[in-house]
Formats: sequence, structure tokens, C-alpha cells
Amino acid sequence: MIIDELILYKDFKRKDILESFELLLEMYVLNDPEIDEDMMDDLRGSLTRAAHSLICLADDFGFEGNLWHCFLAYLLCNNENPFSCACEIRGRIEGSMNDIALMDFALFQELFEADIEGMADWLDVDAVKVMLNYRPYKDNGKTFNKRIRDRICNLAVKLAAADNPEDFMDIMTDFYKSFGVGKFGLNKAFRVRHVGEETVIEPISNIRHVDLDDLVGYDIAKKKLIDNTEAFLKGKPANNCLLYGDAGTGKSTSVKAIVNKYYDQGLRIIEIYKHQFQDLNDVIAQIKDRNYKFILYMDDLSFEEFEIEYKYLKAVIEGGLEKKPENILIYATSNRRHLVRETFKDKADRDEELHTNDTVQEKLSLAGRFGVSIYFGRPDKKEFQKIVRELAERSGIEMEEEKLFLEANKWELSHGGLSGRTAQQFIDYLLGGM
Repeated sequence: MIIDELILYKDFKRKDILESFELLLEMYVLNDPEIDEDMMDDLRGSLTRAAHSLICLADDFGFEGNLWHCFLAYLLCNNENPFSCACEIRGRIEGSMNDIALMDFALFQELFEADIEGMADWLDVDAVKVMLNYRPYKDNGKTFNKRIRDRICNLAVKLAAADNPEDFMDIMTDFYKSFGVGKFGLNKAFRVRHVGEETVIEPISNIRHVDLDDLVGYDIAKKKLIDNTEAFLKGKPANNCLLYGDAGTGKSTSVKAIVNKYYDQGLRIIEIYKHQFQDLNDVIAQIKDRNYKFILYMDDLSFEEFEIEYKYLKAVIEGGLEKKPENILIYATSNRRHLVRETFKDKADRDEELHTNDTVQEKLSLAGRFGVSIYFGRPDKKEFQKIVRELAERSGIEMEEEKLFLEANKWELSHGGLSGRTAQQFIDYLLGGM
């Protein structure tokens, strides 16, 4: 089997589908005259099961066109091996690994050229032919959004048209350099979870698509965030960012919008919660040598007196013997400027601790390790009305301004006060009643 001859490209996801189709293709090519009708029935059953698995995969990912080619392209763009990871960072490479990769791509080209239609005719399973020009009923799948789906489908078309293994390898090399490989190449947002004892960085398939322009006002705050992020992407010195201020003012929205804005420039975001801070070193070890810029995102960050997780974070931000990777920054949002809760007891002379100032400095030092602090304050009445008016215009709500503001003012009095979040909730309320 071809899959057994591959050297660099091993350990595929959904390897079972590839093995099933390849075994059936081998039987088709051999066309052994000793195969009786019972064996043919077994082969038909194997083909329909393999086709079922492929169609379910296509439904999950939203594939269209030639599903066999899309599946092969999916395997290639997800396989993290020494060649694909090297191309992700350097583009075209030289040396013996290049020669080995060329041999693997020659084998993959054979799979692209496999006569699936002829095999379907041989086994008299016409339904399989539909997979060669498949039309999905939706624009995106459960796992991949339309952008990722199109990227893989377009790659499949290019690879199918390659004239020789050299062209095939050029296409894959350009893909790896442009988009990367594996989950980090295809996705923009991730979360952290444990699988047994292993720390796993897991893609988030659907991240809310927001733009910085969606956040009305806060121009100075947004510019500080943009300037720091652009410096980071250009390889210039950049700082960890703390976005702090009142609730509902757009701190989290700004971070999500930054990732959407700069995803095509290699920016990725990993959401991590404070109970996972002990896993930070494992997370950093998995991403420090990749060809992307990563933001470790900590939303609504704050600590009570009894919580000591902030000590892990302090050590990662600025401590230890190992140099902090240049492709990683930490962006955190918080309603607290100093992150760790302080009390008057920390400063009181009657505290049992002899060196009370040390306690205070220990708690303040975490916020001090964020080089850029950006304040998001609650809008005043006039700014709140401006936000309401602009959101109403964007949503196509036609209402006299005086009445709009009157209703908005009544809404905010019973729904959390003046904030951008309250304004958006008010607009959603109006849209729900239209």
C-alpha cells in the first residue's frame, strides 16, 4: 500500500478512510478473476462504508467538489512533520529532507490520480461517483468556517492539476509558507484543556467576527492596542497588555477584533483561564518554535487574597532562566487595575506580618509586569447616546432621536448603567421587537 511507503507523512488524522480507499483501489487494479460474487459484495460494503465516512467528514468540514481530492489535501495541510514545519518557517528548503519529501509527494500524486470512478463502476456503486462533484447544502461546516474550507478546496484543485511531483511539492511548499501547517495554520483561536496528563491546545471553530470599528469611541485606547500589536507582528519590541476598566466597555471585544484584523499576518490567540496557569509552561513549549505570533488571552483576570495562581503568571511573564519566546505576548482584561485584591489590612501597622510593604509590593508587582496598560472607562451620558445613535444607524433602526435617547436612558437605568454593552443590548432589544 502507498500509505506504507510514505516516510515523512505518517500518523494521519482519519487514517482509516485513506486505508479503506487504498485497499479497494488495489483490489480494483488487480481485478483478480478469482474474486467471486460474495467477495464482491464484501468489497461493495467496504466501499459504501468508506464513502459514508468521507461524506460525514465532508459535512463536518463543508468540503465541496471532488471529496477524494479534498480529503487528501486535508491530510497534507494538517500533517505536522519535519518538512512541513520547516517550510512553514523558511519556505523552500534544501538538503536531503527535500528529496525525501519529493518521494512522498510522488506517492501522493498517485493517490490524486486514482481512478475512483472506475472503481465505483467495477463494484457497481454509482452513488460513489457523486462524491467526485459534490455540492454541499451549506457554506461552511461544523469544524471549519468558509475561509478555511475554501483554502483546502482550492489547494485540492491545484494539486489535482499538478503536472509532476516537482510541481506538486512547489504547491505544498508555497501553501505551508503562506498559511502554515496543522491546527495553527488553519485556525485563529484556541483553548487549553487536559487530555489525561497531557496539555492540549484545541482549536475554537467559531470565533465571533468583530472589527475594531464595531466598538464606538475609545479611539486612543484602540490605537495603543493596534500600535503594540503591529510592533509585535513586525518583530519589534512589544509589551504584554493589560486592558482594564469598567465592565461592558469593550475590553474583550477589542482583543477579539485585533485577532480578526491581523490573522492573515500570522496572529493567533489562545484563551487560558487562571486555573490553567500551572499549564502555561507546557503551552509555551508547544508554540515557541512555530512560525506564528501568539497572544495568550486572559479574560476578566483578577485574584482574591486566597488565590495564588497569579504567582505562576508572574514567573512566566518575567522570571526563570529561559528567555521568554519572542513570538508570545500576554493580553489580559480586567475590571481591576491592580489585578490582585488588596485590603487595608495589607497596609495596617497592626498586621501580624512584620514587613507589610513586602505584602503590598507582592500584590502590585503582577500588574506592573504588563508594559502597556490601557484604560476603558464608562461613557458619560453624551457618549452613551452617541454609541446608541451609531449602533441604531448600523442596524437600520429608524426612530426619532429624542425618542431613541429617551428609551435608551430608561433601558440603562435598569440594565447595568452606562456602557457600550448596555447600548448594544438595548439595540438588540429594539431589533427583537421589530
